[in-house]
Amino acid sequence: MPVTLNILENIVRLAGEIALSHFNDLQNLEISQKSPRDFVTAADVAVEKFLQKELADKYPEYGFWGEESGKTEYQDQRWIVDPIDGTHSFAKGQYFWSISVALEIDGELIIGAVFAPALDDYYCAQKDKGAFKNGKKISVSNELDLANSMVGTGFACLRSYLEENNLERFGRIAQRTTGQRRFGSAAMDMCLVADGQIDAFWEQELNLYDIAAGALIVLEAGGTVTDFKGNNGIFPKQILASNGGILKELLTLM
Repeated sequence: MPVTLNILENIVRLAGEIALSHFNDLQNLEISQKSPRDFVTAADVAVEKFLQKELADKYPEYGFWGEESGKTEYQDQRWIVDPIDGTHSFAKGQYFWSISVALEIDGELIIGAVFAPALDDYYCAQKDKGAFKNGKKISVSNELDLANSMVGTGFACLRSYLEENNLERFGRIAQRTTGQRRFGSAAMDMCLVADGQIDAFWEQELNLYDIAAGALIVLEAGGTVTDFKGNNGIFPKQILASNGGILKELLTLM
């Protein structure tokens, strides 16, 4: 069965219902730590199990890489899934978290979907076919001046051991832009770039499952995805998504 955006949306929205059932009962939410720096909730596990089963049932030819369960044996053609991107926000009762699902074939992103169930915003893209929010085509902003730009970033949890923890970079960029936002879900941040709500987003020390779907959505919305030196590509350890118009100026501060 060929993968279609409609079939994927049905699956992801059902996963969103599972997430919301936990979100609406936070007082009973089970929370544990995978490591001193990373939380996992029962919602993360339940959503990922559902997605893995549903995607395998409909598309058994594809492997699976989920944040919680890891990688299956076959990875040349695979689903890349973050069941809840923004777990800390989720556990605190904030609305800015998302489910991220991407299909990668032979190293190329083909389909991406990011769903924010608490906001009921669904973003998706298919290679060479554009990017969409709730069924309407979207595009990046046309801002050309960094001084007039609003940008987003993130700070990896408890990464004080890193020599580069993004604080100095944030300080430089914050002084040169009109607005800064830190929402807590890289997948959603990238969708905001694609939708023109912010003009750029950067973060470091992420994983591919955090950004795969969002990166494709940005690219299909006419934006750019590079590392901090301007090399085109999907670089989880240094990801910079922009509208393209402020990229050159932004790179001087990276």
